[in-house]
Amino acid sequence: MHSGGGVRAPYGRYADWLHSTPAEALQQRHDQANSLFRTVGITFNVYGEEGGTERLIPFDIVPRILAAEEWAIVEAGVIQRVNGLNAFLHDVYNDQEILRSGLIPPEMVLTNSAFRPEMLGLKLPKSIYAHVAGVDIVRIDDKTFTVLEDNARTPSGVSYMLENRQAMMRLFPDLFSAYAVAPVSHYPELLLDTLRAVAPREVDDPVVVLLTPGQYNSAYFEHAFLAQEMGIELVEGQDLFVDDGEVFMRTTRGPKRVHVIYRRIDDDYLDPLTFRRESTLGVPGLMAACRLGRVTVCNAVGGGIADDKAIYSYMPEIIRFYLGQEPILNNVPTYTPRRAEDLSYVLAHLPELVVKEVHGSGGYGMLVGPAASKAEIEAFRAKLIAEPDRFIAQPTLALSTCPTYVDAGIAPRHVDLRPFVLSGKKTMVVPGGLTRVAMRKGSLVVNSSQGGGTKDTWVLEKPHARPRR
Repeated sequence: MHSGGGVRAPYGRYADWLHSTPAEALQQRHDQANSLFRTVGITFNVYGEEGGTERLIPFDIVPRILAAEEWAIVEAGVIQRVNGLNAFLHDVYNDQEILRSGLIPPEMVLTNSAFRPEMLGLKLPKSIYAHVAGVDIVRIDDKTFTVLEDNARTPSGVSYMLENRQAMMRLFPDLFSAYAVAPVSHYPELLLDTLRAVAPREVDDPVVVLLTPGQYNSAYFEHAFLAQEMGIELVEGQDLFVDDGEVFMRTTRGPKRVHVIYRRIDDDYLDPLTFRRESTLGVPGLMAACRLGRVTVCNAVGGGIADDKAIYSYMPEIIRFYLGQEPILNNVPTYTPRRAEDLSYVLAHLPELVVKEVHGSGGYGMLVGPAASKAEIEAFRAKLIAEPDRFIAQPTLALSTCPTYVDAGIAPRHVDLRPFVLSGKKTMVVPGGLTRVAMRKGSLVVNSSQGGGTKDTWVLEKPHARPRR
């Protein structure tokens, strides 16, 4: 939607189609989409609910549409940002120039729970830590895209981007023949190329596997989907073992050497000899194999520092420090309560702010001031006073909205966008990403675990480009 309430230019032709389509036809397509997703089995687990409830993520049949010129800004901005993040992580685990410069307080990194001393001095292939990154972006006016947070550990959601496109092409083939929508279906191919590009140096034909915690993980559907799409083995910790500093996969034909592990397991559970001893999800000795350079783990261990929302507040400085460039995409203004003056401001303006845990994710552990009760605000006030380092605060943004199909028909709902950035031979991003939508009226929380849904993201190719899918 246009900030003035009109229709954005990229939606012009789609708006005409929408107005000429009977409500019953839209409802039928909506029902078909739900049936399709249920048949494919696209569900996620909601932790904390009785029995680990499996839910179908609400899918919106109205696409989010971006013009080629709009996408060009997003694409350049997220590539720049991830290049800065990788330079930062390499520096933190090697020369630590940014800490010695005083630009970032050393204790913010060195005492961070996501900092892994085991990675110090380790030279990674192409100096890449975040091989797959998800950058969450919101639009706050017609011309301004802003970064809400960075996801450099194990970002999820790309399977929904791909399945959303498949569903839309099946349900609305007429629209795809009318629009030149840039394709996203080649993402698994690009991901595999990215993973193969960072194999240990002496390997010509690397074996890549995807390491999953197993079927009870909330993103297991995605793990299985991506392994199948890339044509690689989906493995659990018990399927791998380390021998003489090398990693092997158990197969019916005997052990097979593994060179690259795309892991979807958190650092803490990756190697019981190095991290949590009680973990049965990981591979004993994996970190030793990493240190010897015999295997590459993607994303690299220790990259969680980049997800820290306090570090996020320094991203503009990080980009200037390493790249010598001005940020293309700005941060949301962020208050860091570890600073006394910021804490005073936050405590005085809690009803107006969004407060988040620095290591929080999934929309949990946050306060949305304007929607919170007095009791909730006071409870957060006590938490902030007791442990200011655990939180950051941001103003409540007037996020842009997209037309969305809801029970009452077409209505505006708040959205964000997560493009998926791949770093291997080069840094690249497919044209699109996962658009998450707050299905509830007035809600700013788009996380699927909090009732949010998803929609297909169309990036329109320039008029002279040949229509593709």
